[in-house]
Amino acid sequence: MGRVTDLAHFTALLTPEGQALLAALRDYEPAQELAVVSRLRRDHPAELVTSAVGQARLRQRAVAKFGAEDAYRMYFTPNGVEQSTRASVGTYRAARFKALGIGSVADLCSGIGGDAIALARAGISVLAVDRDPLTAVVARANAEALGLGELIEVREADVTAIDTSPYDAVFVDPARRGGRGRIFDPEAYSPPLSWAVEAARKAPHAALKVAPGIPHEAVPAEAEAEWISDGGDVKEAVLWFGTEPGARRATLLPSGAGIVGRGLPDPAVRPVGRYLYEPDGAVIRAHLVAEVAEDVSGGLIDETIAYVTADELVPTPYAAAYEITDELPFNLKKLKALLREREVGTLTVKKRGSAVEPEEIRRKVKPKGPNSATVLLTRVAGAPTMLIGRPAGGGR
Repeated sequence: MGRVTDLAHFTALLTPEGQALLAALRDYEPAQELAVVSRLRRDHPAELVTSAVGQARLRQRAVAKFGAEDAYRMYFTPNGVEQSTRASVGTYRAARFKALGIGSVADLCSGIGGDAIALARAGISVLAVDRDPLTAVVARANAEALGLGELIEVREADVTAIDTSPYDAVFVDPARRGGRGRIFDPEAYSPPLSWAVEAARKAPHAALKVAPGIPHEAVPAEAEAEWISDGGDVKEAVLWFGTEPGARRATLLPSGAGIVGRGLPDPAVRPVGRYLYEPDGAVIRAHLVAEVAEDVSGGLIDETIAYVTADELVPTPYAAAYEITDELPFNLKKLKALLREREVGTLTVKKRGSAVEPEEIRRKVKPKGPNSATVLLTRVAGAPTMLIGRPAGGGR
């Protein structure tokens, strides 16, 4: 009964009265919600006002993923905002499909249509399938709101019952959240990864969206595994079928820089040099630190830590570079004294392989002064260490 009610509340937003309410709420301040709701309820049904305010709140949250221009035209559900692909990632993936000569895609588990929108904007026709009635209606409304209704067909159905043979490619985005939060076992996805892999094998091309933490051993041998970051944050992994079997790739947005595995052995451990490179999270997830180390003629500071050190500064889009001025055993008193001596008031604390939290460091050393520094808490050859330095040009 709840689903029917939710559907009725949503469709009411598509009426002229609902549209007028949404337009009036475009720039509302959440802190003023009580006053706004009270005012609107004088002229509109209470349930419609509640739905409109809820939708306005979701649109504000969605701006981070879709940008203001699209977010304030689109419609969302709470799960839709949480689970949708970020527009930049969807656009990148759609471009990869287009480059493969794909003209049509069966988008299974399409959600509110974020990926379908990106595909359609790339000139690809899309069948968007979701089994949830409300989600399907929202996806259809989004296609119409963005003028993509002719390219996107939305179907409410069980994805396992869909015949994908008429389509050039399949895209599957299984649900990776349950009642208890994130799901880490790929076979606990809905539908399970094994089903998605079989669906991919039946298509000329396919892409399966999976969690970035997917174990490498769970990646089928015939799939290319790609990890994607946006602005330095790892967003997802994608298993591609019909591209480069067995390849491992890291792609960094917004630049689009991509690095592919070259089958290198683990880098050697060496003493800390003048420069330290912090590989992007997608590079680390893809197990491509060795490739970055080779590119900068560097080695690891510890066999278990994904920090690369080198004596020369080599430009690379795949890692942030720091010039190291000091290497000290972990000791807060010494750190505090050194920072006070150098009048460091702006302190950036990063960590890898350390149990100490950056906020704890900042609280205890109480930086003060006109200068800035970066402290990297880590291990060097197994020993807890503080590396002090500053960002260097030539990294990403």
